[in-house]
Amino acid sequence: MRRRPAPILLTSLVLAVPLLAGCSGSEDDVRGAAEAFLEDWAAGETEAAAGATNDAAVATALLEQTAADLPGAALTAEVGNVTIEDDIATVEWNATWDLAAAPDWSYEGLLRLVEGADAWEVVPQPEMVHPELGEGQRLELVRTLPERAPLTDADGTPLFAETEVVNVGVAKGQETDLPALAAALSAATGIAADEIVADVQAAPAGQFVPVITLRRPDFERIRAQVFDLPGAVFPTDTRSLAPSPRFAEALLGRVGGATAEIIEETTEDGVPRFAAGDEVGLSGLQRALQEQLSGTAGFTVSVVSTDEGTGDAGREIAAVEPTPGETIRTPLVRSIQEAADAAVAGETRPTHLVVVRPGTGEFLAVSSNEIADAGNALSGRFPPGSSMKAITATALLSAGAVAPDAVVPCPGTTTVDGREFENQDQFDLGTVPFTEAFAQSCNTTFIQEGLELPDPALAEAAAAYGVGSDWQLPVDVFGGTVPSDSTGTTKAANAIGQGQVLMSPAQMALVAAGIASGRPAAPVQVIGGEPAGAAPTGPAAAVLDALRPMMRQVVLTGTATALADQGEVFGKTGTAEYGSNTPPDSHGWFVGYRLGGAGGDLAFAVLVEGGQSSSAAVAVTDAFLGAVR
Repeated sequence: MRRRPAPILLTSLVLAVPLLAGCSGSEDDVRGAAEAFLEDWAAGETEAAAGATNDAAVATALLEQTAADLPGAALTAEVGNVTIEDDIATVEWNATWDLAAAPDWSYEGLLRLVEGADAWEVVPQPEMVHPELGEGQRLELVRTLPERAPLTDADGTPLFAETEVVNVGVAKGQETDLPALAAALSAATGIAADEIVADVQAAPAGQFVPVITLRRPDFERIRAQVFDLPGAVFPTDTRSLAPSPRFAEALLGRVGGATAEIIEETTEDGVPRFAAGDEVGLSGLQRALQEQLSGTAGFTVSVVSTDEGTGDAGREIAAVEPTPGETIRTPLVRSIQEAADAAVAGETRPTHLVVVRPGTGEFLAVSSNEIADAGNALSGRFPPGSSMKAITATALLSAGAVAPDAVVPCPGTTTVDGREFENQDQFDLGTVPFTEAFAQSCNTTFIQEGLELPDPALAEAAAAYGVGSDWQLPVDVFGGTVPSDSTGTTKAANAIGQGQVLMSPAQMALVAAGIASGRPAAPVQVIGGEPAGAAPTGPAAAVLDALRPMMRQVVLTGTATALADQGEVFGKTGTAEYGSNTPPDSHGWFVGYRLGGAGGDLAFAVLVEGGQSSSAAVAVTDAFLGAVR
């Protein structure tokens, strides 16, 4: 589609044409009259353009009909050869129409002018609009849309398909008791009754007022509650949908009719790419990769009769075929995504599970349950709690401050600058190997040891896994933040994933993947896409060799023994306090990886918002690993 710096451009192609003997007027006069007419037409100044003709009424009708035939189109005209014979002049011109949400349409036209009392005047006739347009005819423009290209899983199987939906709504004017109807619809759908009432009251009589759109199986589950309600109606439709309502929603996004916001967002140089009702991506990859997936519209222009009763099928005079979109392959593995969806669905609190392939950074599953804000799986900002100890241990091992078998104190409490920190329920292990302090998640050990590190050490260890990166991805991922200049109580809190440390489930899954493979990788949302950033450097191999057995011990004898029968699982639990309640509320985390088994090597992070302890996240992990096929 051609783009221009301004919507209207009028230029002359000056060609020397000798005047014929006996002609009155000059070529310049004719050219000037033609240019003035075309400039007013292109500017939408119908009255002025019609005034430059010898029959303003006929010209007005022609120009208004053309504007209706080519809605939203912008005209650019270039004047060419001028020929004068007696008192009639012909002007060749090139018309280019910027069609709304379609490619440009260009053709060669011809204007006829006659010499009036004071100036040359355009003769308004259908041919001035298009040379193949005759009396009693008009143009008919039809946009032709390509099928939206598929987003596929790692195997190349499309993830979206045309699916039957039922639009649950109210036929304004047919309801007999609006409050009762709204209450019943609310009970069945979860949509607030007062919202339903307000929407119906604001609608004109006879209008369909939508309440919710449901897949056919979901509608069948509430059919008995709503089908016989006076005023409720249920028109069906099809939509391009993922396999299930929450299937990788944060990553894949949704498809639907183009909104005013998206039309504006994709308008370039005043020319919209889409029209109302076009199928577009509304969120996620579907929206971020809009241009590649949607392709470009084509069009046909036909000459048809102005008499709608003739049944004239028209004569096609121009056509541009639509350009198909580009298939986009994601690294999602359907069986792993389905296992993740099933696992989070069993938790009643907002829950997220992100799965990454160690060594590649590919997202294999991005899952959130129905009660959760799905976007938090990728871009949420949460304190990681004790799952941060995998990074703190990396810093300690890298600095040579401690070894896995070094004996360290694990008191029930420790005080830093007057602030008391404690283990869960103030458990006291006495003096134990560092591996045991890690497996039992001893806060006091990590605070005491962490305070001895140089101030930037924790941030540097985190950066080795990619934490703090501003990943350049189609769908935003929060790369986490670990301050490098914290001191005192904040430094102590950071060591156990509180204080100023924030992470997303996606970033913590990437950390686990880096530990598993020894080769931290930038995240991958699209196979073959642009790199999200440089691959993190990773800790030294000796550090990871020391850390991995510690993470394995968490599962064998520590805080995640519920996972001991799920294969070779490594990980770290986390309970992260937040808010101002007493006692404070807590998120539950489990961050880890499994080597071998169904699905191959998998790294993952589970977050249960408000889970109160890590046991909730461990239970979701257990369900997930048990479901992977």
